[in-house]
Amino acid sequence: MHLVYLVIGLALAQFIFFGVLVGRARGQYGVAAPATSGHEIFDRHFRVQMNTLELLVVLVPALLLFANYFGANYAAFLGAIYLVGRFVFASSYVKDPKGRSLGFGLSMMPILVLVIGTLVGAVRALF
Repeated sequence: MHLVYLVIGLALAQFIFFGVLVGRARGQYGVAAPATSGHEIFDRHFRVQMNTLELLVVLVPALLLFANYFGANYAAFLGAIYLVGRFVFASSYVKDPKGRSLGFGLSMMPILVLVIGTLVGAVRALF
């Protein structure tokens, strides 16, 4: 389970890093708090952070549950793909939101596998 915990820690650190980028963009583009929009590039950084938060809510429990049914190494591997996907998503989204598909797919597919695997594991455990 240590690998799963490491992936969760890295996902949380990644989210904090994206938050730092939002704060830097606030200063760079003059978007004073509590505003959540105001300059196109700031808005993109903010959306990356918020989209990451939306996915973290599913990722963290899905990693733990999937690891319980199918093993920590498989869960950690899927989590690592998610982490790479988030960085690809962030860099492409800030450059041009139209180019976000690869990064979003690399983030969402592991989550879908984790959630579906959790459901399959739970149903199998019931029977």
